[in-house]
Amino acid sequence: MDRQAGALMHEAACQFDNDALFGASTTRLNADEARALAAEAFGVDGRVSPLNSERDQNFRVDGDDGASWVLKISHPAEDPDVTDFQTQVQLRLMNAPSGLPVPHLLPDRAGNYIHWHRAPGAEQRQAVRLNTFLPGVPLYTVERSCAQRRALGSTLGQFDQALVGFTHDQAGHHLLWDMQRLALLRPLMRHIDDEARRGLAGRALDRFESWTVPRVAGLRRQVIHNDLNAHNVLVDAANTDDVIGILDFGDMVEAPLVNDVAVAAAYQLADAPNPLTSALDFITAYHAVNSLTDAEQWVLPELIVARLLVTVLITGWRAKQHPENSAYILRNNALSWQGLERFDALAEGQAQEIVFNALKRSNGSTHE
Repeated sequence: MDRQAGALMHEAACQFDNDALFGASTTRLNADEARALAAEAFGVDGRVSPLNSERDQNFRVDGDDGASWVLKISHPAEDPDVTDFQTQVQLRLMNAPSGLPVPHLLPDRAGNYIHWHRAPGAEQRQAVRLNTFLPGVPLYTVERSCAQRRALGSTLGQFDQALVGFTHDQAGHHLLWDMQRLALLRPLMRHIDDEARRGLAGRALDRFESWTVPRVAGLRRQVIHNDLNAHNVLVDAANTDDVIGILDFGDMVEAPLVNDVAVAAAYQLADAPNPLTSALDFITAYHAVNSLTDAEQWVLPELIVARLLVTVLITGWRAKQHPENSAYILRNNALSWQGLERFDALAEGQAQEIVFNALKRSNGSTHE
């Protein structure tokens, strides 16, 4: 094994065997304790109900006056500097001139946007933040439409534009879901029980390393959302084509800008011989707001495949570690396998031509 391969294997071992954010135990608050914390730290009181989260604790707080908030309690193993990075990103987005549909952070009684709390008997303190609660319904609960996908593409385009030039010391922090590190996930293929699927994952990973990685090098980079799946988007209950909320900044990282488009598009695929049929609504709308270069367009389908692969590898592994939470962990697993199978059936270069031609027809393509 050469030095580079050894370094990669060492980093992979550190990520999978000692991933504190996923594996470490923590003191979890109940609803009464969360209510007391919200009142003591932020001066808000109301009925408290838990919200789903894989690694943090989130609670909805409903006041008697009709106001609602989300109390977010980060995992104690999260690096405080990473917490600051996520918080500074959110403050930047809150103040964007375009008026982005993101929750707003509220300061604690001392004027701090991050409140540090140590539960009785806990070894580590936890970051606590209070967000405004955005009305609406999760995207995954409603019927999809072309107009809705276009609205989502436009919104993400504005979102990414608001982060151009944003910097932070922790923007390049190590993140398991960062597909720039996809090669480090190869050891997780042993958790794929089905032989055909394991072969499919292997082919996709080999192509990522040989074809995609060299073409991504040199593309423009910035901080991106990195997790725009249907559970992190809210739409208007009365008009489900209207995107009214972008949630969850826990996976933000500096990466090639096109990665953000790929991540979101991976959740907009069609169950059809051409899986990009529906995703093109989203991609062309994004491009109309935040134009993709020819090089970004050409690599985009391969990055969509990379995101699908990241999803099946991590969720398959995590579900075996935590079978009690497998339904939540595997919520996007089946659709991701479906997408991988559809892309695998396409001819060489077909996906690239589909995207490139669609964006040329949209009259917004750049040529460099």
